[in-house]
Amino acid sequence: MRSLGLIALLMALAACGADGEPIRPGVNAAIGVGSGGVHGATEVTASRGNWTLGLGLGG
Repeated sequence: MRSLGLIALLMALAACGADGEPIRPGVNAAIGVGSGGVHGATEVTASRGNWTLGLGLGG
């Protein structure tokens, strides 16, 4: 239980930017309708400075 609390504390510290530039999260979602039906896509990103890491799902 203590390890979960420590991990949560470190994540909160990193998110607030106390140890440097904060990590900016982002979410993009899209829904499309066409002759082939309805489709959706979702992308989650995290940015810090010039670096961006993203994960996209959909089609």
